[in-house]
Amino acid sequence: MNRRNYQKECDALIGKMKEEGCESRPTLLLHICCAPCSSYTLEYLNEFFDITVFFYNPNITDKEEYEKRKQEEIRFLSNYPFLHKPDFMEGEFEPEVFLEMAKGQEEVPEGGSRCFGCYELRLLKTVRLAKEKNFDYFCTSLSISPHKNAEKLMEIGERLGKEYGVAYLPSDFKKKNGYKRSIELSKEYHLYRQNYCGCQFSKAMTSKAEGI
Repeated sequence: MNRRNYQKECDALIGKMKEEGCESRPTLLLHICCAPCSSYTLEYLNEFFDITVFFYNPNITDKEEYEKRKQEEIRFLSNYPFLHKPDFMEGEFEPEVFLEMAKGQEEVPEGGSRCFGCYELRLLKTVRLAKEKNFDYFCTSLSISPHKNAEKLMEIGERLGKEYGVAYLPSDFKKKNGYKRSIELSKEYHLYRQNYCGCQFSKAMTSKAEGI
């Protein structure tokens, strides 16, 4: 069974939009986790979509860390020379939602069922907002990370998209050197690059690995 190439699917969709010469660009609600991950994603998509960035990350349980990542995103949006500047929306700071989901999974290794539940929390909030605000598409920048499971993100996104009637934009933003480009943009704009995903479990595992 051949695995889907989600980034080729995204490129094909954009190519079709170009051929059809739509007078207005489709709207996209893009969930983002941090400025570095959003950097290349926005650079790549900005020409083709009217984008609203949605910062919703209940997995970031530390308020100071949460604010730091949010402000870095706002700073990047202000400084990057976008052809069409994205709008910014912030979800609720509600770490209790993540912690409730994670109960009983505290010892699950990174990249397992706890992470998949976290994907679902963030994409569910995103698709509900996309439905409410009549967006054409929704998506997340999470797939740019080599530590995130693009196949699982697509599975959840497409399922929620069908349930709510909003198309999930096929994507695996780490492809086509997307992750490499995000590192370059992070250096260029002096973006804060955290060394863990955001939740207290990933932070503890990172600290243990680094001998802290």
